[in-house]
Amino acid sequence: MDGRIPMLERDQVAPEVASLYDALLQQRGVVPNMFKTVANCPSLALSFAGLLKVLLGDGALPGWYKELVAVRVSFLLKSEYAVRAHSISARQKGASEAHVHAALQSVPGSPFTEAELLGLQCADLLHQSASAVDDAFYGKLKERFHRQQIVELVATASAFEFLPRFVDGLRIPMTPAASPSR
Repeated sequence: MDGRIPMLERDQVAPEVASLYDALLQQRGVVPNMFKTVANCPSLALSFAGLLKVLLGDGALPGWYKELVAVRVSFLLKSEYAVRAHSISARQKGASEAHVHAALQSVPGSPFTEAELLGLQCADLLHQSASAVDDAFYGKLKERFHRQQIVELVATASAFEFLPRFVDGLRIPMTPAASPSR
């Protein structure tokens, strides 16, 4: 299935986006179809890449965990593309198969720590409504996470309310798996 917007190949994009394609190919072995689509707007493609690099990289929270938050929200949104993409990324960053499987359950459980489960619960609540993260729940977050971790957690969960909708709204097809010769 083709998406609603043409996906651009490396030879069709501006030089700065071609450099992004090269970096994605080196890191992932493939340029995700989301980037091939958003490349139709070069400044947005570069902005998405910058946001995702900071958002999903190691920071106050480990990158593998933030990828699992992305998996969780994508699961709640029923976004097959985003679930698949971020499950792969979570594994590449050190998440176990058990972590990925648990993030895809209606109620995540083992092998997560209590703090990790609380973070996933925060993502679930944000998915319902921002007001669902009430003062009582926020108090629980403050007991387990420091400010920078809370900001990263809420930013990740919030961004993945947007990104899967972008991908699915434009009917961007699944990215093929990276070639094994990588």
